[in-house]
Amino acid sequence: MIQPSQKSVKNQLLRQMSCEDYALLQPALVPTDLPKEMTLGEPGTPFARAYFPDSGIGSIVALSPEGHRSEVGITGKEGMFGFALILGTDQTPHETFMQVAGAGYFVDAEALVSACQASQSLQAGLLRYVQTYSVQTSFTALSNATHSVEIRLARWLLMSHDRSEGDEVLLTHEFLSLMLAITRPSVTLALHVLEGEHLIRSKRGCVIIRDRAGLERLASDAYGSAEDEYERLVGPLRHSGSSAS
Repeated sequence: MIQPSQKSVKNQLLRQMSCEDYALLQPALVPTDLPKEMTLGEPGTPFARAYFPDSGIGSIVALSPEGHRSEVGITGKEGMFGFALILGTDQTPHETFMQVAGAGYFVDAEALVSACQASQSLQAGLLRYVQTYSVQTSFTALSNATHSVEIRLARWLLMSHDRSEGDEVLLTHEFLSLMLAITRPSVTLALHVLEGEHLIRSKRGCVIIRDRAGLERLASDAYGSAEDEYERLVGPLRHSGSSAS
Protein backbone atom coordinates (compact mmCIF):
# COMPACT_ATOMS: atom_id res chain seq x y z
CA MET A 1 0.00 0.00 0.00
CA ILE A 2 1.32 3.43 -0.97
CA GLN A 3 1.44 5.69 2.08
CA PRO A 4 -0.03 9.19 1.65
CA SER A 5 2.46 12.02 1.40
CA GLN A 6 1.99 14.93 3.78
CA LYS A 7 1.31 17.28 0.86
CA SER A 8 -1.52 15.07 -0.39
CA VAL A 9 -3.56 14.93 2.83
CA LYS A 10 -6.24 17.53 3.59
CA ASN A 11 -6.57 16.84 7.29
CA GLN A 12 -5.33 19.93 9.08
CA LEU A 13 -3.69 18.11 11.97
CA LEU A 14 -1.66 15.92 9.65
CA ARG A 15 -0.71 18.86 7.44
CA GLN A 16 0.42 21.01 10.38
CA MET A 17 2.72 18.35 11.88
CA SER A 18 6.46 18.61 11.50
CA CYS A 19 7.91 16.39 8.79
CA GLU A 20 9.49 14.25 11.50
CA ASP A 21 6.22 13.72 13.37
CA TYR A 22 4.31 12.98 10.19
CA ALA A 23 6.96 10.40 9.26
CA LEU A 24 6.23 8.60 12.55
CA LEU A 25 2.54 8.28 11.68
CA GLN A 26 2.83 7.85 7.94
CA PRO A 27 3.45 4.06 7.92
CA ALA A 28 0.31 3.54 10.02
CA LEU A 29 -2.04 5.79 8.00
CA VAL A 30 -4.64 3.74 6.13
CA PRO A 31 -6.94 5.49 3.61
CA THR A 32 -10.60 4.83 4.33
CA ASP A 33 -14.06 5.92 3.28
CA LEU A 34 -16.21 7.46 6.00
CA PRO A 35 -19.80 6.85 4.90
CA LYS A 36 -22.77 8.56 6.51
CA GLU A 37 -23.80 6.92 9.82
CA MET A 38 -20.52 5.02 10.11
CA THR A 39 -19.81 4.40 13.79
CA LEU A 40 -16.41 5.69 14.88
CA GLY A 41 -16.77 5.07 18.59
CA GLU A 42 -19.31 3.44 20.90
CA PRO A 43 -19.97 4.31 24.56
CA GLY A 44 -17.75 2.43 26.96
CA THR A 45 -16.00 0.52 24.17
CA PRO A 46 -12.22 0.85 23.70
CA PHE A 47 -11.19 2.70 20.55
CA ALA A 48 -9.52 0.30 18.14
CA ARG A 49 -8.63 3.15 15.78
CA ALA A 50 -8.27 6.90 15.58
CA TYR A 51 -9.57 8.67 12.48
CA PHE A 52 -8.22 11.72 10.68
CA PRO A 53 -10.87 12.94 8.19
CA ASP A 54 -9.95 14.68 4.95
CA SER A 55 -13.63 15.44 4.37
CA GLY A 56 -17.05 14.89 5.90
CA ILE A 57 -18.42 15.82 9.31
CA GLY A 58 -18.62 13.58 12.35
CA SER A 59 -20.75 14.04 15.43
CA ILE A 60 -19.96 13.30 19.07
CA VAL A 61 -23.15 12.68 21.04
CA ALA A 62 -23.72 12.51 24.79
CA LEU A 63 -26.14 9.84 25.98
CA SER A 64 -28.03 9.80 29.27
CA PRO A 65 -28.92 6.58 31.14
CA GLU A 66 -32.55 7.21 30.15
CA GLY A 67 -31.66 7.37 26.47
CA HIS A 68 -31.66 11.12 25.89
CA ARG A 69 -29.19 12.21 23.19
CA SER A 70 -27.58 15.55 22.44
CA GLU A 71 -24.69 16.43 20.22
CA VAL A 72 -21.82 18.04 22.09
CA GLY A 73 -19.45 18.72 19.21
CA ILE A 74 -18.51 18.15 15.61
CA THR A 75 -15.25 17.34 13.88
CA GLY A 76 -14.17 17.36 10.25
CA LYS A 77 -10.98 17.91 8.34
CA GLU A 78 -9.66 20.16 11.12
CA GLY A 79 -9.43 17.38 13.69
CA MET A 80 -9.53 13.74 14.65
CA PHE A 81 -11.74 11.13 16.30
CA GLY A 82 -10.57 8.89 19.12
CA PHE A 83 -8.50 11.54 20.88
CA ALA A 84 -9.19 9.82 24.20
CA LEU A 85 -6.15 7.75 23.21
CA ILE A 86 -4.02 10.89 23.43
CA LEU A 87 -5.31 11.52 26.95
CA GLY A 88 -4.14 8.20 28.31
CA THR A 89 -7.44 6.35 28.16
CA ASP A 90 -9.09 4.21 25.51
CA GLN A 91 -12.82 4.96 25.74
CA THR A 92 -15.51 7.55 26.50
CA PRO A 93 -19.22 7.41 27.42
CA HIS A 94 -20.05 9.20 24.17
CA GLU A 95 -21.21 7.96 20.78
CA THR A 96 -19.31 9.05 17.67
CA PHE A 97 -20.49 8.66 14.09
CA MET A 98 -20.41 10.33 10.67
CA GLN A 99 -23.26 12.70 9.88
CA VAL A 100 -21.89 13.85 6.51
CA ALA A 101 -20.04 11.28 4.42
CA GLY A 102 -16.38 11.82 3.69
CA ALA A 103 -13.02 10.11 3.53
CA GLY A 104 -9.74 10.16 5.39
CA TYR A 105 -7.35 7.89 7.25
CA PHE A 106 -7.34 5.66 10.27
CA VAL A 107 -4.49 4.70 12.55
CA ASP A 108 -4.62 1.66 14.81
CA ALA A 109 -4.82 2.70 18.46
CA GLU A 110 -1.59 0.97 19.41
CA ALA A 111 0.32 2.65 16.58
CA LEU A 112 -0.97 6.10 17.55
CA VAL A 113 -0.09 5.66 21.21
CA SER A 114 3.38 4.35 20.30
CA ALA A 115 4.02 7.32 18.00
CA CYS A 116 3.01 9.76 20.72
CA GLN A 117 5.26 8.02 23.21
CA ALA A 118 8.11 8.35 20.73
CA SER A 119 7.55 12.06 20.09
CA GLN A 120 6.64 14.63 22.70
CA SER A 121 6.03 17.21 19.97
CA LEU A 122 3.53 14.94 18.20
CA GLN A 123 1.60 14.37 21.41
CA ALA A 124 1.70 18.08 22.27
CA GLY A 125 0.35 19.01 18.83
CA LEU A 126 -2.57 16.62 19.15
CA LEU A 127 -3.25 17.81 22.69
CA ARG A 128 -3.55 21.36 21.36
CA TYR A 129 -6.38 20.11 19.18
CA VAL A 130 -8.03 18.49 22.22
CA GLN A 131 -7.90 21.91 23.91
CA THR A 132 -9.69 23.52 20.96
CA TYR A 133 -12.33 20.81 21.01
CA SER A 134 -12.97 21.36 24.71
CA VAL A 135 -13.56 25.05 23.99
CA GLN A 136 -16.02 24.12 21.24
CA THR A 137 -18.02 21.90 23.59
CA SER A 138 -18.06 24.57 26.31
CA PHE A 139 -19.53 27.06 23.86
CA THR A 140 -22.11 24.48 22.80
CA ALA A 141 -23.27 24.32 26.42
CA LEU A 142 -23.23 28.12 26.72
CA SER A 143 -25.15 28.62 23.49
CA ASN A 144 -27.76 25.99 24.35
CA ALA A 145 -28.33 27.70 27.69
CA THR A 146 -28.46 31.33 26.58
CA HIS A 147 -29.23 31.75 22.88
CA SER A 148 -32.37 31.53 20.77
CA VAL A 149 -32.90 28.64 18.39
CA GLU A 150 -32.17 30.89 15.40
CA ILE A 151 -28.81 31.98 16.85
CA ARG A 152 -27.88 28.41 17.72
CA LEU A 153 -28.82 27.29 14.22
CA ALA A 154 -26.70 30.06 12.69
CA ARG A 155 -23.75 28.92 14.83
CA TRP A 156 -24.02 25.28 13.80
CA LEU A 157 -24.43 26.18 10.13
CA LEU A 158 -21.27 28.29 10.30
CA MET A 159 -19.39 25.46 12.02
CA SER A 160 -20.57 22.95 9.42
CA HIS A 161 -19.73 25.41 6.63
CA ASP A 162 -16.18 25.67 8.01
CA ARG A 163 -15.85 21.92 7.57
CA SER A 164 -17.35 21.80 4.06
CA GLU A 165 -15.69 22.43 0.72
CA GLY A 166 -18.39 24.58 -0.89
CA ASP A 167 -21.47 26.47 0.18
CA GLU A 168 -23.74 23.41 0.33
CA VAL A 169 -23.99 21.91 3.80
CA LEU A 170 -25.50 18.43 3.72
CA LEU A 171 -27.59 18.47 6.88
CA THR A 172 -30.93 16.76 7.34
CA HIS A 173 -33.63 18.08 9.67
CA GLU A 174 -33.02 15.02 11.84
CA PHE A 175 -29.33 15.92 12.18
CA LEU A 176 -30.14 19.56 12.94
CA SER A 177 -32.66 18.44 15.55
CA LEU A 178 -29.97 16.38 17.27
CA MET A 179 -27.41 19.17 17.00
CA LEU A 180 -29.68 21.76 18.54
CA ALA A 181 -31.55 19.47 20.96
CA ILE A 182 -34.91 20.66 19.62
CA THR A 183 -37.82 19.07 17.77
CA ARG A 184 -37.87 18.72 13.99
CA PRO A 185 -40.80 21.18 13.65
CA SER A 186 -38.69 23.74 15.54
CA VAL A 187 -35.84 23.11 13.10
CA THR A 188 -38.17 23.73 10.16
CA LEU A 189 -39.41 26.99 11.68
CA ALA A 190 -35.87 28.23 12.41
CA LEU A 191 -34.75 27.39 8.87
CA HIS A 192 -37.69 29.37 7.51
CA VAL A 193 -36.64 32.37 9.61
CA LEU A 194 -33.07 32.28 8.26
CA GLU A 195 -34.32 31.70 4.75
CA GLY A 196 -36.67 34.67 5.07
CA GLU A 197 -33.64 36.82 5.94
CA HIS A 198 -31.92 35.54 2.75
CA LEU A 199 -29.09 34.04 4.79
CA ILE A 200 -29.60 30.49 3.52
CA ARG A 201 -31.59 28.43 1.07
CA SER A 202 -32.95 25.16 2.40
CA LYS A 203 -33.48 22.09 0.23
CA ARG A 204 -34.18 18.49 1.16
CA GLY A 205 -31.11 17.22 3.02
CA CYS A 206 -29.11 20.34 2.18
CA VAL A 207 -28.69 23.93 3.33
CA ILE A 208 -27.04 26.40 0.97
CA ILE A 209 -25.18 29.28 2.61
CA ARG A 210 -26.14 32.49 0.80
CA ASP A 211 -24.82 35.18 3.14
CA ARG A 212 -22.10 33.99 5.49
CA ALA A 213 -21.39 37.45 6.83
CA GLY A 214 -25.07 37.80 7.70
CA LEU A 215 -25.02 34.46 9.50
CA GLU A 216 -22.01 35.59 11.52
CA ARG A 217 -23.82 38.78 12.51
CA LEU A 218 -26.83 36.74 13.60
CA ALA A 219 -24.70 34.21 15.52
CA SER A 220 -22.93 37.10 17.29
CA ASP A 221 -20.99 35.86 20.35
CA ALA A 222 -22.18 32.28 19.90
CA TYR A 223 -19.62 31.82 17.12
CA GLY A 224 -15.97 32.80 16.98
CA SER A 225 -14.28 32.09 20.31
CA ALA A 226 -13.77 28.37 19.65
CA GLU A 227 -12.63 29.16 16.11
CA ASP A 228 -10.17 31.76 17.42
CA GLU A 229 -8.75 29.16 19.81
CA TYR A 230 -8.29 26.64 16.99
CA GLU A 231 -6.57 29.19 14.77
CA ARG A 232 -4.33 30.26 17.65
CA LEU A 233 -3.23 26.73 18.48
CA VAL A 234 -3.47 24.77 15.23
CA GLY A 235 -4.12 26.71 12.02
CA PRO A 236 -6.77 28.09 9.64
CA LEU A 237 -10.32 26.92 10.16
CA ARG A 238 -12.94 29.38 8.95
CA HIS A 239 -14.54 29.06 5.54
CA SER A 240 -13.46 31.76 3.11
CA GLY A 241 -17.01 33.04 2.65
CA SER A 242 -20.00 32.71 0.39
CA SER A 243 -22.28 34.51 -1.98
CA ALA A 244 -24.39 31.63 -3.30
CA SER A 245 -27.41 32.45 -5.39
